[in-house]
Amino acid sequence: MSRSVLVTGGNRGIGLAIARELAANGDAVAVTYRSGEPPEGLFGIQCDVTSVEDVDAAFSKAEAEHGPVEIVIANAGITKDTLLPMMKEETFTEVIDTNLTGAYRVAKRAVRPMLRLKRGRIILISSVVALLGSAGQTNYAASKAGLVGFGRSLARELGSRGITVNVVAPGFVETRMTAVLDEDQQEAIRKSIPLGRQASPAEIARVVRFLASDDASYITGAVIPVDGGLGMGH
Repeated sequence: MSRSVLVTGGNRGIGLAIARELAANGDAVAVTYRSGEPPEGLFGIQCDVTSVEDVDAAFSKAEAEHGPVEIVIANAGITKDTLLPMMKEETFTEVIDTNLTGAYRVAKRAVRPMLRLKRGRIILISSVVALLGSAGQTNYAASKAGLVGFGRSLARELGSRGITVNVVAPGFVETRMTAVLDEDQQEAIRKSIPLGRQASPAEIARVVRFLASDDASYITGAVIPVDGGLGMGH
């Protein structure tokens, strides 16, 4: 039976891979995008997750197209990497507002319809740097670490209503975000990964598909690393 799915930041990279994976699984998928064009074959909705009004409108459009949203993947995120002594306050707060507070806005709008349905899946896309740390990414790491505490607290709030909340923590993934690194930087990171390579977006998407499936019905409050061993022990 087709389920209504909303993926934020779903027009490229990990978000697009997740959207296509769930659509291939038979779900009715809507994706939000802040700029550019909507992906071909998916129901696209322009939305900036820093705006409460945009988030509410995106859910309303997805509901009108596919019915009440049962699965939400909070994936929209940005990076603005700078060492802390040079980091402007707005550089810190903009990343927090998009990555962490944006996920709060999305989850809050998702919850009431899920409570009425007495079922639902909320999946937050964090990062290996949430617990491992990364020099020059204090803002990004803080935002992604915040998703862990937010998600686990929400899992405790919603578990009795049949709603699961889980966090996926990707490692070094082949996306436009990592493509800006030069080859020496990429090679240094690969050397620190036990599996010795980057992940493909599809490898992250398959884990999200599992968490959204009936096979994961008894998993909530989990942080699932998909990082080739980069963050093990954290």
